[in-house]
Amino acid sequence: MDIYDKINELYDKRRTVELGGGDEKIQKQRDKGKMTARERIDYLLDDGSFVELNPFMEPRTSDFGMKDAPGEGVVTGFGKIDGRDVYLFAQDFTVYGGALGEMHGKKIAAVMDLAAKNGTPFIGLNDSGGARIQEGVASLDGYGQVFYRNSIYSGVIPQISVIMGPSAGGAVYSPAITDFVIMVEKTSQMFITGPKVIETVTGEKISSEDLGGAAVHNTKSGNAHLKAKNEEKALEYVRKLISYLPSNYQENPPAKKPNGQEDYLADLNDKIPFDPVRPYDVRTIVEEVVDEDSFFEIHPDFAKNIVVGFARVKGKVVGLVCNQPKFMAGGLDIDSSDKAARFIRMCDAFNIPLVTFEDVTGFFPGIKQEHGGIIRHGAKILYAYSEATVPKITFITRKAYGGAYVALNSKSIGADLVYAWPNAEIAVMGPDGAANIIFAKEIKESEDPETTRQEKIAEYREKFANPYVAAGLGMVDDVIDPRETRQALITSLDMLKNKTEERPKKKHGNMPL
Repeated sequence: MDIYDKINELYDKRRTVELGGGDEKIQKQRDKGKMTARERIDYLLDDGSFVELNPFMEPRTSDFGMKDAPGEGVVTGFGKIDGRDVYLFAQDFTVYGGALGEMHGKKIAAVMDLAAKNGTPFIGLNDSGGARIQEGVASLDGYGQVFYRNSIYSGVIPQISVIMGPSAGGAVYSPAITDFVIMVEKTSQMFITGPKVIETVTGEKISSEDLGGAAVHNTKSGNAHLKAKNEEKALEYVRKLISYLPSNYQENPPAKKPNGQEDYLADLNDKIPFDPVRPYDVRTIVEEVVDEDSFFEIHPDFAKNIVVGFARVKGKVVGLVCNQPKFMAGGLDIDSSDKAARFIRMCDAFNIPLVTFEDVTGFFPGIKQEHGGIIRHGAKILYAYSEATVPKITFITRKAYGGAYVALNSKSIGADLVYAWPNAEIAVMGPDGAANIIFAKEIKESEDPETTRQEKIAEYREKFANPYVAAGLGMVDDVIDPRETRQALITSLDMLKNKTEERPKKKHGNMPL
């Protein structure tokens, strides 16, 4: 045997690995509307940029009928997205259903370590039936290897998970730790215990899709951030996310050349109702203030009373946290508190300035909210804003009442700049409620209680529910014409571009989880 025979043997082995579970299983995958692991990688990455790692890794056991597992059921390596380095894995469902075993887990762990060492984003394309039962407890150790790295590299490099098939049992914990989770409609599910186990234990009957499909996790549980109609769209979301994120915590997010539209007055005066109780879509403000077509909403279908997402202002990335008066009058509840706090911490971890558009009635009242832990959940927003050291700018557009005003990036918890529109109402509570409490005796004893009540509401609004009392106390830096909002934001971001701020030295805080 000469060198050419050895080279031919190499290529034969590569072809075997690249075939995965074989032509029949590949066709079954495609019949479900799913791409193969390698097709997904090719679609996601820049053409010709993928370099595979550890293609010949194999399981160490042959127990319980285990035979060949080409590539260990997962493809790993690195490549580029828009010219920027990324590391990734793609589970191969054609090989034992993408089940994770000992070496499968170690293969993923190895590429995660390389991503962290090189300070590059890490992407997981998940398509797995769960732990490889034939390997027993060794497969659980494989999961542990991955979970540990998800955790310790959190905030070091961006981590993105795409669920492109089943993700059951232990397989769901890795995506849950990552920064973003994207699911594909109809073909992806996440759950700890599947429908059959649930029916056996509790007697409840439910389909896989209704239990853990993309719609469920994007609307009810909040476990997923985005849902896509097909795999191609899901992978396009990954590319879009990467365009807003730095490669690691030591870098700033990628800036784009300004589009030449930075010098204009935002057309907002006629779009936002002056009446504080009339609803409107906060996206109207966002899309008018940020660069055209740059707003990318995250978690759009979950906790709709708050809107979060990325945008660019004069080409530079910002993270937006906005009350949404269209839903629940923009009040904060358990889910919206979790959603906002998580996004705030992610932006802070990756040097993305935070811009808050505030129009909040308060924390949402009710027995269900109180018993569900609104105190603890609401405190997460306070904690996240207080902990953040990136530039923090707030615009109060209408209402800012009570503890919710404090929580949403007020000066007292570390906002660098707070602007208010002239119609803003900044107070302990709304004028109606405040007047009913402060002037209760006068209203009760009046000959015309309702007229007196309205007069007292107007008196309270005039005296307290305006931006000038707060501005007089230094809690608002300036009261601005709404049309000047974009210019104020551009100037503020430029002023804060070199901001540095330290927190007291400690091992870590104890966030109210």
